Amino acid sequence: MLQLQPPRFLPLPRCRIPGSSSRRRRARPPALAVRSQWKLPDVDTDAVQERVRSWFSRARGAVVDATQAARERGKRKEEAEGTKKRRTEEVEEQALVFAVPEITVDRRVGNGWLSMDAVVAIEQFARLNGLTGRKVQRIFKSLAHEHVHSDARSLVEYCCFRYLSRDNSDFHPNLRELAFQRLIFVTMLAWEDPYDEDNDPHSSLDNYSILGRFVEEDAFVRIAPAVAGVADVSTAHHLFRALVGTEKGLTLDLWTTYLGELLKVHHGRQTHKIGDNFLSDEQVLCIGSSKKRPVLKWEQNTAWPGHLTLTNKALYFEAIGLAGMKKPLRLDLTDHNSRVQKAKVGPFGSRLFDSAVSVSSGSVSNEWTLEFVDFGGEMRRDVWLAFINEIISVYKFIREYGPSDDDPTIHHVYGAHKGKKRAVSSATNSIARLQSLQFIRRLHEDPAKLVQFSYLSGAPFGDVVLQTLAVNFWGGSLVTNSKVANERLPRRHKHTESSSSGRSHVLDIDGSVYLGKWMTSPSWASSHSVSFWRSSSVKHGVILSKSLVVADKNLVEKAMVACKEKSKVVEKTHATIVAATVEGIPSNIDLFKELLLPFAIMAEKVDKLKRWENPRSTICFLLVVYTIILRNMLFYIFPFTLMAMALSMLALKGLKEQGRLGRSFGNVTIRDQPPSNTIQKIVALKEAMASVENYLQHLNVSLLKMRTIFLAGQPEVTTHVALGLLASSAILLVVPFKYILACFTLDLFTRELEFRRETVAAFISFVKERWESIHAAPVIVLPYEGDAENSNKALPAKATGQAESKDVQGQRSDAYVNSSNGLRTS
Repeated sequence: MLQLQPPRFLPLPRCRIPGSSSRRRRARPPALAVRSQWKLPDVDTDAVQERVRSWFSRARGAVVDATQAARERGKRKEEAEGTKKRRTEEVEEQALVFAVPEITVDRRVGNGWLSMDAVVAIEQFARLNGLTGRKVQRIFKSLAHEHVHSDARSLVEYCCFRYLSRDNSDFHPNLRELAFQRLIFVTMLAWEDPYDEDNDPHSSLDNYSILGRFVEEDAFVRIAPAVAGVADVSTAHHLFRALVGTEKGLTLDLWTTYLGELLKVHHGRQTHKIGDNFLSDEQVLCIGSSKKRPVLKWEQNTAWPGHLTLTNKALYFEAIGLAGMKKPLRLDLTDHNSRVQKAKVGPFGSRLFDSAVSVSSGSVSNEWTLEFVDFGGEMRRDVWLAFINEIISVYKFIREYGPSDDDPTIHHVYGAHKGKKRAVSSATNSIARLQSLQFIRRLHEDPAKLVQFSYLSGAPFGDVVLQTLAVNFWGGSLVTNSKVANERLPRRHKHTESSSSGRSHVLDIDGSVYLGKWMTSPSWASSHSVSFWRSSSVKHGVILSKSLVVADKNLVEKAMVACKEKSKVVEKTHATIVAATVEGIPSNIDLFKELLLPFAIMAEKVDKLKRWENPRSTICFLLVVYTIILRNMLFYIFPFTLMAMALSMLALKGLKEQGRLGRSFGNVTIRDQPPSNTIQKIVALKEAMASVENYLQHLNVSLLKMRTIFLAGQPEVTTHVALGLLASSAILLVVPFKYILACFTLDLFTRELEFRRETVAAFISFVKERWESIHAAPVIVLPYEGDAENSNKALPAKATGQAESKDVQGQRSDAYVNSSNGLRTS
């Protein structure tokens, strides 16, 4: 039989008694038997609490010591890594600077001494071109205009642009080298400050460093778009603001971080394996799917998670089902009816979440509603909206400004058949830059302003910028054996008034021809387009290519100057509107009262004249009015009013220019509302709605009574009103209008006098009583009839025109979106 033994407790250690046995014996523990004499109340509770407290204190101390030790180790590790990184940067920077075996540049130029930044940039690019700095100076002096050849900034541009013009790729291959990235940064510093402020000809490279220095916006906008794939001329200023944010300028670390992330995006596109579900001529741009940030496709108030893939032509969505991945759906973005816009989604049609986009291609049935879940805000939705809108905008640009694929004249211009590919590559590069900013968390600007074609489609003067891009993409030299080559070309790169009919061509700055037959867009005939092309010649610059011009601007840059100026005016106007917009019904009511204050003051003055508070003023006013009426001067009132307003505005303008009105003149000042909680806001809103409802009810009753009068709802009242209207018309036909107006003015200014007050009150009471006796026209309210068919109408399971591919294996679901396959999720 199994017997249960009671638990055994070890006693506390005892002190050894001198003279006792050396062997340490352990006392027999008391057994907790049923008949044991040992009792729990005999335990010293204070000692137990003290012992437990000491254990907790030691444990807490051990945890604190371990945490502090881990923090110190992490701090030492970070310091070591930072020191190592700084040493690596210093070594690489020294390697960059001292790669020049000798300085051959003549630092003395016409306007001063070259700065060290300019010396390094000129010498390095001269070596890359296979020349020396002094030789490049001589070549530039022989090519440039006499007003330019002594300019240090133009010399820096020539050395840089000459090397960059040798490459025609969409993304410059040398950007993979860190030394080239730093050289471009040094070039931006040299362009910004090409002269030495101290005019010291003996300065050397010993103390030269670019760490901790900043590049300004003008230098970035001038140099960065010249490097293929780094920036676009049309969005470079927005790209700079997105990178810099609130900092002073662009640092070397930020510049290399941006380029490194941009290289990762392009490398991911090249190494990504296209599956069987995509068309062979499509390129995958970005993938939107993640466990933490899923993409949901809403259908029939149901959200389906899945993998979203954007290519240069379409959107693909692979829904995740219970049995694995479903067949992918395809939405074409090249259709001329493709649209994308923000949307709100939610369960049961509640439109609760403002994190979705609605993409359509052609018909309403071919429409997707995609939600981009992002717990950090709506930036992810805005980024994907810019992605999709850029693809739609580039194909809209191709249809509007480019020749059709079956146009035979496309072979009459050298390289024109590659224009469509160049436009799409420009759009994909814009998307890559936006992806890079998203990954490094540098989105201080609206994503819609960072993609070229989407931004220009809504920007002021953007149509002219798109024209210059079309000339850049499709322009080229004429083929000698073509019929177009025998036609007469304009001597300057402009188009005449008949260009919209296809009779003349447009020349780029390098002589490339854009055929007039391709000018099918109505924007070519606009006045600002004609004026731009008439004054778009290069006067003193050195033309290296259609995109690179030294000491001057290319066509896109010149168009962007006007676009930026007009955009600043629009943004300034929009800022004033936003600043003038106040929130809250009470604040808007106060603002409305403040704006109507001059008219309220005028009405109050007229009311005082009517009450004869100052008899002299009233008599003088009536004399002026009767003189105008009886002398037939009513026709001059409106012109004299306009004249007085114009003279008043001109006088105020002159006083303001002289500074005699003060800086706060014209500002509208209102008092802010007291703070209120949510309950008070709800109660105030309810009261406001009740007041509006009461006002609408009274207005509707008045309209119903008027309806009763005109439609003979009460024949007696209708007869009286009709006789009154007939009498009024007879008086107006017989009596001249000036006498009627004089009598009306006399009646208006004598109502408040003592001898007429009772008569007027009695007449008003009679009219009010008669008005209240009129019945309102009957109103019939029909019962609500819900459209059951429309409410229960289900979206089609498969959109029209969506191509379905083969089944997707479940084992591809993870490998499809991980970084090992090239692309990262957005």
